[in-house]
Amino acid sequence: MFSKTCEYGIRATIFIASQSYQNNRVGLKDIAQKIDSPEAFTAKILQILSKNNIINSIKGVGGGFEIPKETMSEIKLSHIVTALDGDSVFTGCGLGLSQCSEEHPCPVHEKFKSIRNELAFMLENTNLEELALGIKTGDTFLRY
Repeated sequence: MFSKTCEYGIRATIFIASQSYQNNRVGLKDIAQKIDSPEAFTAKILQILSKNNIINSIKGVGGGFEIPKETMSEIKLSHIVTALDGDSVFTGCGLGLSQCSEEHPCPVHEKFKSIRNELAFMLENTNLEELALGIKTGDTFLRY
């Protein structure tokens, strides 16, 4: 459903948020290790997330990545997905056709439309704060 970039980006953002709750900035190596992602790939993802104001990048000694606690409830999963994958998860065809619409539907259009709408609802109504708190309490995990 999501690209590898998006999967890693969601994991990285949740990890950074969980660390920010403990007033910790985290570095690239730690993030890549904790989310089981290649470091160079993670760096590119973090750059995109930073440019989209989802995470903050602090340079220099004591620097790293953080997310202000007061913004975590405002950051929705949909913001992360859109920053990394665009809006195709909200508008795309279930079969990947470029010309699929109500007027010219693909074979799975009607069934996929309801799944896509449910996914969009979940992404737009799930915030980073609730996901970070699950990690912090140990109820959820980013690695197996």
